[in-house]
Amino acid sequence: MGDLLCADVIPLIAAQAVAADRTRSVAPEVIAAIKESPLITMAASPEIGGLGSTVGDIARELAAIAAACGSTAWCLWNHLSVFHLFAGTLGVANADLLQSIVERREWVCFPAGAGSQVYGRLDPAGDEVVVTGPTTFGSGCRYGEWTGVAFALVDGATGKPSKPPDLRFTIVRLDEPTVRIEPTWDGMAVRASATDTVHHDASRVPLARCAVWYAANRAEMYRDEAHPVINPRYREDWVGLSDLWLAAQATGAAGAAVEDAARGVRDRRAIMGAAMVDMPMVPMRLGEAWAMVAAAEAAVAVGCAEVDGRIAAGAPPTEADYTRQLAHSAQALRLCREAMDHVLAVLGGNGLRESGSFERRYRDVMAMPLHINAHPDRVYDKVGRLLLGIAPVTRF
Repeated sequence: MGDLLCADVIPLIAAQAVAADRTRSVAPEVIAAIKESPLITMAASPEIGGLGSTVGDIARELAAIAAACGSTAWCLWNHLSVFHLFAGTLGVANADLLQSIVERREWVCFPAGAGSQVYGRLDPAGDEVVVTGPTTFGSGCRYGEWTGVAFALVDGATGKPSKPPDLRFTIVRLDEPTVRIEPTWDGMAVRASATDTVHHDASRVPLARCAVWYAANRAEMYRDEAHPVINPRYREDWVGLSDLWLAAQATGAAGAAVEDAARGVRDRRAIMGAAMVDMPMVPMRLGEAWAMVAAAEAAVAVGCAEVDGRIAAGAPPTEADYTRQLAHSAQALRLCREAMDHVLAVLGGNGLRESGSFERRYRDVMAMPLHINAHPDRVYDKVGRLLLGIAPVTRF
């Protein structure tokens, strides 16, 4: 672990993991330590003052952090994925703003889940846009400085969006008096992820900070070489990268659970005093769980290497590349979920009776494939339709 950027903060992250899960809040000193470390700038390219880490290096950092605390990894993952989106969407015209965020080591989030409904009104007098409405599923928002906002402009005469809607994207400081965070995340997993609702009540942003929001057509637009980008890495869509990095977290958490279980059963006795290691299904299940995690790690590594190769060559991804990226991630997540079920079977009744790290890790790994970006129902349908040469039902 010594070669990882997170090596110095891992002990601090691990020490607060239980409390973070219990209190539903990552310790302030952990957030501060991450902001002070190079981790916070990994997704920013050198042109805007960032580290410009490879996709594979970011995956390895997140895997290590997830082994220590799933909630902390989830929040950092969201920041890195979302900053990539910010840089790709706000683009060259807002490079100075993006660089200032990097230099101040600020944290970003992007609540845009189900129930989000934000409208923007042009204020020509101030050359501004005024945005109002709720945005949901803002992972990490309580720890951040900036929030992304996707919104529809309303017609000045009717007060309603046009048809088709004029969609825009901007970012707003979370400490603005017009911004309110409602702590709505009360989930069973990644409990300290602060996946809350961010409300805007006439938040004002400069018109120059508002970019066209291509929504579901976003990935295709950024691949177009006529579309200017700060760095070739931003031609890769954030959804595909977020899936690979999410799968990397699953390998870290599941791998740690398998190793802990193996250590724990060596000296344990089962019912009637039998040594657990002598029970035939125990080595088999742990062995298969380890193999599943290793296969998941390999899938993530291959997926990351393919992306890094394209970035190094300055080659934009194709739709097939993007779909393959999603497939690698979904399969890795599935393998990690199944590995956790093997560990649960080995731990048996004691695994349910005793407190420890497994329950927290189990909940967190079960949640990871449910993220909308990586949900298997969406990913495998997309993969199958590409294979069959038929149009996708959903785009993401």
